[in-house]
Amino acid sequence: MCGICGKLNLDSRQPVQPELLAEMLRTIAHRGPDGDGSYLSGPVALGHRRLAIIDLVSGQQPLTNEDGSVIIVFNGEIYNYQELHAELVTQGHTFKTKSDTEVIVHLYEQHGPDCVKKLRGMFALAIWDERQQQLFLARDRVGIKPLYYWLSDKALLFASEIKAILADLEVTREVRPDVIDRFLTFYYTPGEETLLDGVKKLPPGSYLIAKNGKIQIQQYWDLYFTPSNLSLADAEEQLMSLLEECVRLHMIADVPVGFLLSGGVDSTAMLGLASGKSPFPISSYTIGFSQPGIADERPFARLAAERYGSEHHEATITSKDFLDFLPRYVWHMEEPVCEPPAIALYYISKLARNYVKVLISGEGGDEAFGGYPNYRNLLWLERLKTLAGPLGPAIGSGLSLMGRSFGLPKATKYGPLMDVPLESYYYSRTSSPFHYFNQKYAELYSSDFLGSINKKTSASYAGRYFGNGAGSDRVNQMLYVDTKTWLTDDLLIKADKMTMANSVELRVPLLDHKLLEFAASLPGNFKVRGFTTKFIAKKALEQRVPQEIIKRKKAGFPVPYDTWLRTDLKDWLADILLDSRTISRGYFNRGAVESLIRKDQQDGGYSKELFSLATLELWQRTFMDQNQPVTS
Repeated sequence: MCGICGKLNLDSRQPVQPELLAEMLRTIAHRGPDGDGSYLSGPVALGHRRLAIIDLVSGQQPLTNEDGSVIIVFNGEIYNYQELHAELVTQGHTFKTKSDTEVIVHLYEQHGPDCVKKLRGMFALAIWDERQQQLFLARDRVGIKPLYYWLSDKALLFASEIKAILADLEVTREVRPDVIDRFLTFYYTPGEETLLDGVKKLPPGSYLIAKNGKIQIQQYWDLYFTPSNLSLADAEEQLMSLLEECVRLHMIADVPVGFLLSGGVDSTAMLGLASGKSPFPISSYTIGFSQPGIADERPFARLAAERYGSEHHEATITSKDFLDFLPRYVWHMEEPVCEPPAIALYYISKLARNYVKVLISGEGGDEAFGGYPNYRNLLWLERLKTLAGPLGPAIGSGLSLMGRSFGLPKATKYGPLMDVPLESYYYSRTSSPFHYFNQKYAELYSSDFLGSINKKTSASYAGRYFGNGAGSDRVNQMLYVDTKTWLTDDLLIKADKMTMANSVELRVPLLDHKLLEFAASLPGNFKVRGFTTKFIAKKALEQRVPQEIIKRKKAGFPVPYDTWLRTDLKDWLADILLDSRTISRGYFNRGAVESLIRKDQQDGGYSKELFSLATLELWQRTFMDQNQPVTS
């Protein structure tokens, strides 16, 4: 696990300045405190920061092939590298290290850009092919590792983090209003663009080739929901076999490995499957909050730790801890993401850093096997609509009235949704006033800002995935959309940035592409059945996970930021959102923002919107206003 960066001048006569590469590497030092390396040759420069996990002695980068014509910098882990190493030796390749990085070099020699199709793991990599005078960038299938780039008519820059690209003074800092609206629509930024004009994300499952002054981006993988004919019993057996394999592979390391415990099924299963399979003692980590009256995950995490004998560690964070970290949260995240649990992840990885360099998480199980309540809710709405027949609109109106009478704002949407497409339901999962289907955004946005955006275009960044790859199976359709958007551009951005802020590698066995492909072959009713979400996963794991955890209601990770924004942090929130500098940006109507704050203080329910506005403003101050960025 590391950080990478580099530059390619499109004029081959123009060398890259060593000082620039050194500054790019300095900005991502937290990603690799164990060393750094550089390669400079005429118009190309490659940089690497190292977090030593595999081949601690000889795994330094950049790394080359036998004659030095192929040079690589790589961030990630390849879990099938030993198998690939043996295969490449039989094909005549000579190795000088035992690292997974060198396997990629020789695999590229053997297969060219198609080498990425053979890799099983998480990765962002850059290869300079001296003979072809070609730069090759690639990102893993679902986007576990980030990779950004910036292209002008003079140069291509790339890096694991945006701040390394901004180290080059040729990169202008201009905000895209349409991406601000997209962020407020989704609470993250789906798609290739970032808030900074010209700075883009290489899409997951894709590679980029830069040659002769031109670039080409090619998708090499997608998730296809092709139904199999497996019985439930056979599917359960195959699932357990795959889970065992994935966890075993993700345990490969030359350093101790720890486990994040959330108190849920997935993280507990990861710990249970790893028990007894490591040469090092296994440790586990969880976090709680000082706020009384909220769900506490710690008792369930302790239960899992006791069951499997891990050395368990806990931490508690307060509203002050939450507030103190917010400027650095924005600095490390780089893209404004409304993800308060990310701050908890920062503190838990900070705790874990005292003991381990590698953490394993249960991230991805919900997206693979249908773990969110909205998947179940959608199925029940579909069934109700079918049973209602011509009475559907009347029943829908009844649902709306019932929802309002019980004070359930989200339930009021179910009535209209009785007769609208899946896409509408997808956007109905929150009550955000910024959503395309809500129409209240017009009250919040200033007239000038409103004229610079297109709400339909913003919504389309998720809508373009509806109907792709999943046939008519409603659950699988939503799983596909979430895998292509929410998972990549929210959850995995958070997972990478917050752990790497503490120089910790996070591994996610449930996002192994072979496991995802297997899950995609299962029908929706293997995943959501009746009122049970993640049906087949829970069934397969019922002997591996304590029943108290299997049967408990899904809690997520309940960071009490909504309470804090109405109490301990209310003055801070008003100060930042109503500050003259914030209002002068011209995005929002002051009166509408004041109204939003007032409504949240009175009745609650708008914490996510307010936190999004606050992180957006902190982002502006960090990346647009300051000459010197916040440092970790």
